[in-house]
Amino acid sequence: MTDSAKKEPKKGIVGKIKEAAEDKEEQLAILSTFVRLGVMIWAGGILTLNYVEIPGYKQEQKIDPTFIASVFTGVLATFGVQAGSNKKNGGNTASNNISKKDMEMLIEKASQTAPAQTIRIESAPLNIVSDPKKS
Repeated sequence: MTDSAKKEPKKGIVGKIKEAAEDKEEQLAILSTFVRLGVMIWAGGILTLNYVEIPGYKQEQKIDPTFIASVFTGVLATFGVQAGSNKKNGGNTASNNISKKDMEMLIEKASQTAPAQTIRIESAPLNIVSDPKKS
C-alpha cells in the first residue's frame, strides 16, 4: 500500500465538530455559537456600512439602524457582554437595591417629618331637588 491509500479522507467542518464533540448537546452548543457569531458579524457589518462611506459607491439613502443595533446588542448579551453605559446613575456600578432595613428606616423618618396628610377636595355646588311632576 502506498502512503496516499493509508490517509484518511478530508473531513469538513461538520465532520470535525462531530469528531470533537460526540455528545449531541455539545454539537448543538457549538453550532449555536457559530450561528450567533454569524449573526453578530452580519449585524456589525450592516451597522458599519451604514456609517462608512465607500469610495466610488454612492449610497442612495441611509437605513434606520435601530433594528440591526438591537439585534447586535441582543447577540452580544448572549455572550455576556453588556453594551450599555452606566451614565444614567452617575457611573456608579454599585447595586441600587434597597434592603428591607433601609426601607423601614426611610418609612420611619418619613412618618416623623410628616405624620399627617390633609386632602382637600373642591367641587362645584350641587343642588338636590325633588321633581314636583313625579309626585
